[in-house]
This record gives sequence, C-alpha cells and structure tokens, in this order.
Amino acid sequence: MTTPTDTTTTGRGGLTAIPVLRYLPGLLLLVAVGVVGTLAQNGIRSIGKATGTALPDLEYVLWAIILGLLIRNTIGVPAPFRPGVATYEFWLKTGIVLLGARFVLGDLAKLGGLSLGLILVDMAVATTVILLVGKAFKLGGKLSSLLAIGTSICGVSAIIAGKGSIDADDEDSGYAIAAILALGAVALFTFPLIGHALNLSDTQFGLWAGLAVDNTAETTATGAAYSPHAQDVAVAVKSTRNALIGLVVLGYAAYWSTRGGKAVASGPKERVAFVWRTFPKFVLGFIAVSALATAHVFGKADVTSLGNLSKWAFLLCFAGVGLNFDLREMARSGFRPLVVAALGLVVVAACSLGLVLLTSQWLTF
Repeated sequence: MTTPTDTTTTGRGGLTAIPVLRYLPGLLLLVAVGVVGTLAQNGIRSIGKATGTALPDLEYVLWAIILGLLIRNTIGVPAPFRPGVATYEFWLKTGIVLLGARFVLGDLAKLGGLSLGLILVDMAVATTVILLVGKAFKLGGKLSSLLAIGTSICGVSAIIAGKGSIDADDEDSGYAIAAILALGAVALFTFPLIGHALNLSDTQFGLWAGLAVDNTAETTATGAAYSPHAQDVAVAVKSTRNALIGLVVLGYAAYWSTRGGKAVASGPKERVAFVWRTFPKFVLGFIAVSALATAHVFGKADVTSLGNLSKWAFLLCFAGVGLNFDLREMARSGFRPLVVAALGLVVVAACSLGLVLLTSQWLTF
C-alpha cells in the first residue's frame, strides 16, 4: 500500500522495496480506534434498550472521529504511528472505489446529471459569496480564491491544486486548509441534526451533504452519520464535484496569470494535461466498478462482500480524520479566514438545501 508521500529504498538488482512495517503501528491504531468506535455505538444502544433509557445514538462514524480527535489533542500521535495514520486518505479512496459496486451506471448517470446542475449553481454562489466576504474582511485575493476553490469543489485537495496554479504562498494555503477542515468538522456534527429535524429522506440528505460539505472525507462521514444510503448518495454526488477540480483550478490559474501570478498553460494540449493531472483518479475507479456491477460481473454475494470491505475502508478513514485533526493548528490560523469560510458554508448549505427540496420529485433512485 502506498500514498503520495511514501518513501522507498532500493536494494540489490535495482529492485525497489516498500518499507511496509513502518505503516503497521499507525494502521493498528486506525483499526483500534475504529473498532472501539463501533463498540461504543453498539454498547450504548444495548444499555439504552436494557434500561429503557433514551441515550444518544451516535453512529460509529462520529465515535471513531471523536476518539481519534481526543487522542490527537491530548496525548498526541507518537512518531512511529504517523506514517500509518497518514494513510487515511488512501482508505477513503479505496472505500469510494469499492462503493461503486452499489450503483448501476443508469442510476449513477441520473444522479450525476441532476447533481451537476445543482453543483454549478452552488459553485457560482460559493465563489461569489467567498470573494465578496473575503474582500469585506480584507483578506488577500489569493487567500479568498483558495477558500472559494475549497468551498466550491473538494476541500483540501482543491486548495493544494490551486495553491501551485495561482502561485499562492504557504501561509495562505495553510489558513485555507485549516478553515475548510474546521468547517468540515462542524458540518459533520450539525448536518445530521438538521436533516433529522427537517425529516429529510436518505436520498435528500445524501444529495445535500454531497453538495454542501467541502472535504471528501467529511462528506462521506456526514452521509454515513445519517444512514448507509445517504452515504452512498453523498459519495456519488461528491465524486461529481471532484471531477470538476481540474477545470475550476484552470480557470482560477488563467485569472491570476493576468494579474502577475503564475502563468497558466497556454496551448490546448497543455490545458488538457493540466486537467488530467489534477483530476482525482479514484473517481474513474468508482465509475469502473459501477460499470462492472452494471454488467452483472458481480453477484449479490460479491456486492455484499465489496460493501463490507468498503465499510472497513471508511472506518479506517474516519479514525484517521480524528487522529489528524489538530485543534491547535486550527487556532493558529486566525479568525478571519474561518469567518469568511463559515459564511460561505452557511450560504451554500442553505442554497443547496433549497435546491434539494425543490428537486425532490426527481429523487426516485
């Protein structure tokens, strides 16, 4: 298993050996946190049933994230555990690819087509609000652009792609990432409460989460906190958003290149190469697995097995989200980027919720 930051060693004969063992402590920690989170949910449910008490029924997703967050912000994550803990994004992408087995291409195309129109509206709203509020709070133009990119597309990944393309500095990208992560955590705990208060269906909630929550990990976790079907829909919608990252970042790069920023690729081939380089490849894996499911390559037992593997992958991801969430880093980023991003989230969440409710008659899959 590898991540983009993996290091390798070369032995005799020019063979490259991956130091798997250095990931083991962190992987075991992810498993332990995930299992304890599951046990916590089941244990509290059992106690509530046995005593007839209405105890809070938090999903294992939230327990895993809370436990990971407590560990990170109290005793910390020792150095030997960090390489394995850092693989949580790999498990997120693996879980999304495996989740493709739960969709046939017809439903995926219908959901993607519907969500694309809503995503474009949300993108326009998010970009306008973030840039206007950023100007009112006297944020730098590039920091506002990074916040707009992260809010309208796919959170941290979009910010990282945008940073190099518009020649933003490390401080701006750090502020933007901290704000997006903090708001992702807020959405994770508030969206399910709002969804239940409004009595949203699983499909409605999944569509809303996929449209409004910024980071892919938090989008997946928010959907899972509501229901398994809501998670499926949220992941499919978010994958559609993610697929637009290259085009959106290219647009911002072209804008900033006219203002003394980094020059954007000028030829058609260079632009296509740029879009492909920034495109999240796991989305193609998700579609490929869905195509196999549509062709009936998988039997019912296979789909069930792939679904269980997907749940385990997501469990490791959710544990990693908590273990990587440092509250002290959030505090160091200052309040202005957070306030700007928060206002953007509120407006986008309200706008996307309204769009979901207006289009409910088409949500029949």
